[in-house]
Amino acid sequence: MQYCDAERVAELHQAAMGESLWARLGRRFLIEVYRGLIDDPRFLGFVYEEEEGIRGFVAGTLDGSAMMSGVFRERVFGLAVAMVPGLLRDPFAMRPLLETAFYFDRSGDTVRAESLFCSFEPHLRGKRVSGHINKVLFDELLARGHSHVKVTTERSNEGANRQLQSWGFVEDGAFRFYGKDMVRYVLDLEHCERVAPVSRHPMV
Repeated sequence: MQYCDAERVAELHQAAMGESLWARLGRRFLIEVYRGLIDDPRFLGFVYEEEEGIRGFVAGTLDGSAMMSGVFRERVFGLAVAMVPGLLRDPFAMRPLLETAFYFDRSGDTVRAESLFCSFEPHLRGKRVSGHINKVLFDELLARGHSHVKVTTERSNEGANRQLQSWGFVEDGAFRFYGKDMVRYVLDLEHCERVAPVSRHPMV
């Protein structure tokens, strides 16, 4: 993922996760967030492209807590300005916005590497594209010395839970966030037959 991809990635994020907090804050906020993430050396982002352009992406991190703290600290003014229109449209987003700072404490930080977001256009569902691009992320993490990766999802999201379990993820706890029951999954990268230590992301 490159800096110039931020606008398209923001569109895909909003389309797939329109009810999530970041999407509720608006496209301008999402663009500013992704530009900050892409600039951070702890961020790992990959896009899936066809002839027409970017059709999906996966976003992960080597250390989620440190990365998010750094991005919000360094881009605090730009992010604050970008979120104002979203908060005016949806003032109830302020409460979960304040809760965001506690995500890593609640979800657990014993495994720092994490797959954060994954989004694809609807026509790609069922074509195993998601599995392939997630493998690219997991390969990268293993190549960089991470033995495990964390993913969190809503307990009620049966599709996501089923997909994670098919990958070999093991449930590693539960927590409440944004008023929802969440599940933390962990994958042992070193013992997963689908993962290999291959790097495709330039190291900064």
